[in-house]
Amino acid sequence: MLIYIFYSFIIIVFIQICYYLGIFGKFAFSRPQEIKPKNIPVSVIVCAKNEEENVKKYVPLLAEQDYPDFEIVLIDDASRDETLEIFEEFESKYSNIRLVKVENNEAFWGNKKYALTLGIKAAKKDFLLFTDADCYPASKDWITSMASQFTEEKTIILGYGGYEKVERSFLNKIIRFETVLTAVQYFSWAKLGLPYMGVGRNLAYKKEEFFNVNGFINHIQVRSGDDDLFINEAANKTNTTIAFAPQSFTYSRPKKTFKEWFTQKRRHISTAEHYKFFDKIQLGLFFCSQFFFFLIAIILLSFQFQWIAVLAILAARYTIVWTVIGFSAGKLKENDLKFWFPVVEIALILTQINIFITNIFSKPVYWK
Repeated sequence: MLIYIFYSFIIIVFIQICYYLGIFGKFAFSRPQEIKPKNIPVSVIVCAKNEEENVKKYVPLLAEQDYPDFEIVLIDDASRDETLEIFEEFESKYSNIRLVKVENNEAFWGNKKYALTLGIKAAKKDFLLFTDADCYPASKDWITSMASQFTEEKTIILGYGGYEKVERSFLNKIIRFETVLTAVQYFSWAKLGLPYMGVGRNLAYKKEEFFNVNGFINHIQVRSGDDDLFINEAANKTNTTIAFAPQSFTYSRPKKTFKEWFTQKRRHISTAEHYKFFDKIQLGLFFCSQFFFFLIAIILLSFQFQWIAVLAILAARYTIVWTVIGFSAGKLKENDLKFWFPVVEIALILTQINIFITNIFSKPVYWK
């Protein structure tokens, strides 16, 4: 029996190496991205629901972007706090801010996609750039950097939305590592011509792409997925590219407790159930290869079966994976995660198993 387990271990490690070198290496070892300003007209779209504290701080950072032709579309999704009032103040202060007020609709109550649809229709520019109300751009050249990737063919741009670093917080390292790993995955598959998701914290597309797939109508019943389900449907090898220059990043504050982050990830993982078949298979295969890699390694070492060979395979796998993660983390300005990789990888896998089991027995909570 152990010999078959050992052969399974070799196959799983081979799958892991194929993922990391053959797929993720496309991003990890790519050249730095050049920014060639295009100055195309851009509508920055922000949808907020009960975000008064965040919009006070972050909307001015958007308004101060160094870009010649842009507007900001602020969408208040029936907030119960002072978000609308703050938006109205910004509208009177900045001439390029457009305000969209969303009232509760019985058919679409609490559905962010409905609010975003109204904002997209209100936008005056053809190129749309999205971020969340709790996000801020890494530089005044955020719009410039994201918009520079648009071409006549490339009309969907996938960006990186990171999280702030919190010193002496192991949870923060897990959150940021998961964010980096997710970005490496969707960036790499996009470079291979098989884009499958993006994040609403930093995403851009031409307005016609939205109407080409009838907006969110095909997944309007799914509360989440205004970013990844849209990309899963609309993106292809011809119309999609990535933006990973440091000026193009956005950041937001990470969750402070494990419970808050766990709830957030439950929503994200449940949305993946609605991806295309191939995308679900490749994501599932990657996760299974991670889980069984550790499980089988523990079994083989516990019985000291071919332990020298097992340790050699472990060393080879970690050398390859650590190299790919290291180069990727460097590109995304998350260099400190390189040193924590072996520990946070295991913590993340255990968390994902917990989320999967929890989601089987209860449904996650969505938009506020």
